[in-house]
Amino acid sequence: MPAESGAAAMWSFEKFRELFGVIERAAQSHGVRDVEALFGGHSSALTRFANNTIHQNVAEQGQWVSVRALIDQKTARATTNRFDPDALRSVVEQAIALTKSAAADPDLLPLAAPAPVTEIARFDSATADASPQDRAKGAAEAIRIIERAGQTAAGIYSTGQSVESIFNSAGIAALHRETMSQFSITAMAEDSSGWAKVSAVSRASVDPAALARSASEKARLSRNPRELPPGAYTVILEPAAVLDLVGQMFGDFSATALADQRSFLNDRLGKKLFGDNIHITDDVAHPLQAGVTFDGEGVPRKKLTLVDAGVPTELAYSRLSAKQAGVQPTGHGLPVPNEIGELPVNIVIAGGSTSVEEMIASTDRGILVTRLWYIREVDPFQKIMTGMTRDGTFLIEGGRLTQGLRNFRFNQGLIDLLNNVEALSPAVRASGEEAFDMVVPAMKIRNFHFSEVTRF
Repeated sequence: MPAESGAAAMWSFEKFRELFGVIERAAQSHGVRDVEALFGGHSSALTRFANNTIHQNVAEQGQWVSVRALIDQKTARATTNRFDPDALRSVVEQAIALTKSAAADPDLLPLAAPAPVTEIARFDSATADASPQDRAKGAAEAIRIIERAGQTAAGIYSTGQSVESIFNSAGIAALHRETMSQFSITAMAEDSSGWAKVSAVSRASVDPAALARSASEKARLSRNPRELPPGAYTVILEPAAVLDLVGQMFGDFSATALADQRSFLNDRLGKKLFGDNIHITDDVAHPLQAGVTFDGEGVPRKKLTLVDAGVPTELAYSRLSAKQAGVQPTGHGLPVPNEIGELPVNIVIAGGSTSVEEMIASTDRGILVTRLWYIREVDPFQKIMTGMTRDGTFLIEGGRLTQGLRNFRFNQGLIDLLNNVEALSPAVRASGEEAFDMVVPAMKIRNFHFSEVTRF
């Protein structure tokens, strides 16, 4: 689309460097030498469908710059969505005024020094330039598949591009640009439903027809759902369910969280906590990952081994938490100032070689779960979570799916869960609704605890 092509030029490295020059000179005119600017922009469009009809197509474009000043162990930031010189000078004045009124922070670090940042190609022109007609074609094909099965389809198809950049007066200058496409579909029958979702840097990797067929088949197989009593079952969680449930624990792999005594890893780091088959990394360079290759202060992201053969081994460190611990930062810090510190955001859970079909075939009696929702924490130290199944929950008997099931509420500890994994599928890029996208496998788990049957 012409707007997106214009956005790509407007958000170039050279343009951001030029804008930072305006910011830096404005700060210097007020006697401030140390200044940092975070730039961002996005151009996205979404096609929405429901009741087997495309009913909405929307597009938006936005941009922002956040300016941080450092003065005498004080710092604060101000933000604007305008890039003209007057607006930039104004936001610099606001940042300086806020900084001068802030309390001094004896732990505040100087601006980060430049370090080499690896650029990863994650920009696909066909995705950035996708038209409403492109998305409508994919959505219409998916709708026809659902319609032919006598079901009703609802979902979204989105495409877009984004850019993030950081400059500071110590010499940091980095930019990351990427595209993203997402397709989600729910197939609804009289008393059942099925769901599928995927995201990818390239829309060529998104197959709406295949996702529609999967959702439709789940809705067909789960009709006339049977009610099963709550209890402990062998459960097969498909990747989206693994993502949304296990994904709840990664905020605890933070050095600041440990220092604040708010992580379930307190007194457990370096000790065997999960099963031998659990290996987890944070790896921005993984081919199925996406996201910025530097953190909120411009520090390059490093690969972390969060869990090695069931042992939590490494944490994410910001510059501040690294200095306090006497180690090197890992490039996972959030923009300063903040109260959280850092966060691993490129999670990769290593998979195995057992397909979901093979997991089902090896299960005498169990439950297959497509997805989970409304997940909440019950016990932060034992990492016990509660939530519900939806859109495709099935009884497994004698190695095959035999019946759709009424949905369950679960109460399940993640530590126990990751000690009870019997099989892993190959890892895939998964999308859910309760956690950010990750690379995860499906898991076959024994003694998964369902606490009650829901009303739907």
